Amino acid sequence: MLDSHAQSDRIAEILDAHRGLEGPLLPILHAIQAAFGFVPDSAVPQIAKALMLSKAEVHGVISFYHDFRSAPAGRHVLKLCRAEACQTMGADRVAGAVKAALGIDWHETTPDGRVTLEPVFCLGLCACGPAAMVDGRLVGRCDEGIVAEVAQ
Repeated sequence: MLDSHAQSDRIAEILDAHRGLEGPLLPILHAIQAAFGFVPDSAVPQIAKALMLSKAEVHGVISFYHDFRSAPAGRHVLKLCRAEACQTMGADRVAGAVKAALGIDWHETTPDGRVTLEPVFCLGLCACGPAAMVDGRLVGRCDEGIVAEVAQ
């Protein structure tokens, strides 16, 4: 992890790279998350000042979009589809079993930092539900055994 000075410098580089872009907030947030794995709270005032927005506006965007994290994710990210097609195929049962097996709820990370569990609302595998994404890899027709894929 970078020290706060190096982190601030990296954020400044990202802000400079997006200077002049129309509607730059989302691309900036994505770039910061790509650089650090999350959007550090310390980035909010820096972004707000550069874009002439309030800190509340920047925080509101971060908290509105589920893809942005304010803390590092676990070594594995498990996303379970919550859309209607997957729900009709048993996604609620799978989600309940996964949460129980991992001992966490949505948007949480296991205490050992192994797995972060996130809901998503459609992965485009509606015909193969319930669907999941494990570390960016799509998985169709998943069941409670999906936990084994992130148990390493």
